[in-house]
Amino acid sequence: MRLLHSSTLDFHEFPNHKDVAYAILSHTWGDDEVLFQELDGFNAETTPEATKQKSGYKKIKACCAQAASDGFEYAWVDTCCIDKRSSAELSEAINSMYRWYQDSAVCYAYLADVPNGADLGVQRKKFRDSRWFRRGWTLQELIAPCSIEFYGDHWFSHGQDASLGTRRSLTYVVAGITRIPINVLQGSEISSYSVAQKMCWAATRETTREEDLAYCLMGLFEVNMPLLYGEGNRAFYRLQEEIMKVSADETIFAWKIPRSDTKEFSRGILAKSPNSFASCASTIQDWGLSHDLRQTTPFSVTNMGLRLEVTLIK
Repeated sequence: MRLLHSSTLDFHEFPNHKDVAYAILSHTWGDDEVLFQELDGFNAETTPEATKQKSGYKKIKACCAQAASDGFEYAWVDTCCIDKRSSAELSEAINSMYRWYQDSAVCYAYLADVPNGADLGVQRKKFRDSRWFRRGWTLQELIAPCSIEFYGDHWFSHGQDASLGTRRSLTYVVAGITRIPINVLQGSEISSYSVAQKMCWAATRETTREEDLAYCLMGLFEVNMPLLYGEGNRAFYRLQEEIMKVSADETIFAWKIPRSDTKEFSRGILAKSPNSFASCASTIQDWGLSHDLRQTTPFSVTNMGLRLEVTLIK
């Protein structure tokens, strides 16, 4: 894992990320981000002035300053800590990202579209409407960390004074926005929630690349798969196939065709996107059935399709 030193802003490599305490940034990408190659070989003193003028650099600097203030020597920012020119490094990072957020000491969530200086009522509305709550990648960044601190648009200049609150202090507000259960936001294990419920949490989220709508959910379901940009929504089918290899949760078949989907009236047994699970917030596995009625033969994907045995109840 490549981390930024919070004071010198130069890169340090750690073979095992658990050997070091670090802060991690969650944000939505803008048009002026700073990439790895723009910081590689430089530090806070030698970084070119043109790079320093970018809003993306100011975001990185604010994250590192906050980390240093909180006593952390290192910080991780996805824009610059991954060399996206390397497909192998990008694939490893995306497959590891949930764990990186999960093992961070603290996560700083920067909501660039929430004004710090606004009237409290306006600020609350802007918080609820923030783009951060609609992006695919920020779902795992909301759930995985042990601690999250939210910051508004004055973070670059006001630091800690730009705080909007924490995930703990804003639990009920965030739960209302995302439909994610309060227990999950308070740190409970997500393993007790069904596949359909987890998919429901992602139902209204969006990604720039169609494939990322699947890739951003791998950590949530504890699966790994290679990245194949260009495959389109085939990525989401592959995600479901990977989930079925490690889970016997039949709620993966509980999806519905969204009313907005007027182009397809029939399709296979797998969903086209997380949006198909939008009505599954309360869909759970029925462990209340007697042992004789439970599915005892696991389903599997074969070259002939899906093999599944179910019990019919009159």
